[in-house]
Amino acid sequence: MASRLNPYLNFDGDARAALERYKEIFGGSLTLNTYGAFGQPDSPFADRIMHGLLETPSGFTLMGADSPPGSEFRPGSNFSVSLSGDDEAELRGYWEQLSDGGAVSVPLDKQMWGDVFGMCTDRFGVPWMVNISGSSQS
Repeated sequence: MASRLNPYLNFDGDARAALERYKEIFGGSLTLNTYGAFGQPDSPFADRIMHGLLETPSGFTLMGADSPPGSEFRPGSNFSVSLSGDDEAELRGYWEQLSDGGAVSVPLDKQMWGDVFGMCTDRFGVPWMVNISGSSQS
């Protein structure tokens, strides 16, 4: 397998819901492994996600997990997930679904560099950036 760069997202008990939602948005194949399946069947975290992997038809890869027991969970710290390209319809579709139920910090609109760009935090506390290059929007 070739090396790949992708975001790894941490959650506080809702990794399953978040990763399943992202599968609804982006499509593809989702693999979820729980703490219980990896040697902790009697722990209170047995049903939480130890590792999740979403691979999409567009070539996107998202990995995620619930924060390990005893670790501090800080939503939105030190990362963003960036989606960029020139397929305006596809990217606007992702934007609409990701921003639904979340908070928009920069509306998806034409920017000074000429592209359409927006920033939002989805309903799971994950910050997203969407950049549409060469967009025809004026």
